[in-house]
Amino acid sequence: MVNKKRLIFLTQSLIRINSENPAGNEAKIARFVKDYLSGFGLRSQIYEFAPKRSNIVAILPKRGSSRTLLITPHLDTVLAGKGWRFSPFSGIIHNGRIYGLGATDCKGNLACAIEAINSIIEDKMRLNYSLVFAATADEETGSRFGLIPLLDKGILRPDCALVLDADDFDIIVAQKGLIHLKVKLQGKRAHGAYPWRGKNAISLAVDILKDIKKFPFRYSRHRLLRPPTVNIGTIQGGDKVNIVADWCEFELDFRFLPGMSAEQILKELKKIILRHTQRFKIEIEGIQKDYEISLRHPLVEAVLKAMRDCKIKPKLKGSEGATSITFFQDKNIPAVATGFGCGGCAHSVDEYAKVDNLYKGCKFLVEFLKNY
Repeated sequence: MVNKKRLIFLTQSLIRINSENPAGNEAKIARFVKDYLSGFGLRSQIYEFAPKRSNIVAILPKRGSSRTLLITPHLDTVLAGKGWRFSPFSGIIHNGRIYGLGATDCKGNLACAIEAINSIIEDKMRLNYSLVFAATADEETGSRFGLIPLLDKGILRPDCALVLDADDFDIIVAQKGLIHLKVKLQGKRAHGAYPWRGKNAISLAVDILKDIKKFPFRYSRHRLLRPPTVNIGTIQGGDKVNIVADWCEFELDFRFLPGMSAEQILKELKKIILRHTQRFKIEIEGIQKDYEISLRHPLVEAVLKAMRDCKIKPKLKGSEGATSITFFQDKNIPAVATGFGCGGCAHSVDEYAKVDNLYKGCKFLVEFLKNY
């Protein structure tokens, strides 16, 4: 049976451990989790792919079964920032809410996963599959030292995965892909008093960006996601006010729907730029694939059933942003995400999670794991 007091205390304890990323140091919180798991008899192992970037993996084995299910929250948080009413590392409870950095993203979910496993072992429940628990590093800056190498090196090879990194019991079954890139434009330098003698790369960028804002996306409407988008994230150029800028560069963030092609988006971008200049370079900073799972997949149906059994109204959602579910598709591992934080609280000042939601979420996890 889920122990509410134990769950609350665990959530508070996790919040009080600083795991901000950057700078990126999950060693202390991973050690705490390892010790906590051993306290109820679950052995675990820490994996590091860079100094102090600790991931912790534990397995609750089932003899005679080759089936495996992974549940995975993450250990790191964003930076706390300033302006908090309550200390970001206090874990204070006020009006039924636990306040602190990571309360929603993702230490409340982490505590729920640990308490659910504790309850299963304590109640001597018998699962008909091997349960794998992985609390990962570096989720907030791309998972290069966390989930990605754990999958690439075959340390995690589950049949299915439930990612605990969402809010309000949403069930994330679709996700936009993304392209992050930088465009570098070259102009011609000249004296600012004689601009006709040069070619202003900043002016060139302004004209190109006007066209990019009307980007000709080709797509079919998706019932869980908004249309594709492009955001102009940064721009800089020129050396001095009285010099015609001979360089300018800007960064773009494309978000595209399942079924769309990143390659086609890049081709269209090049066409737009070529209408203005041939002296440019596009540097790809990152591409993350879109993701979608069938609503009839047994994993989705099991999550839906467990929520209904716990009297939680299921909400199938698409994610406009990037979550780690997309990393599983390269390994042909079906995955969905859910979580028990509060919408709008992640990455915010005075972040919090509702105590009742964490308790309800933990009970859902036990129900899901018991019957999966």
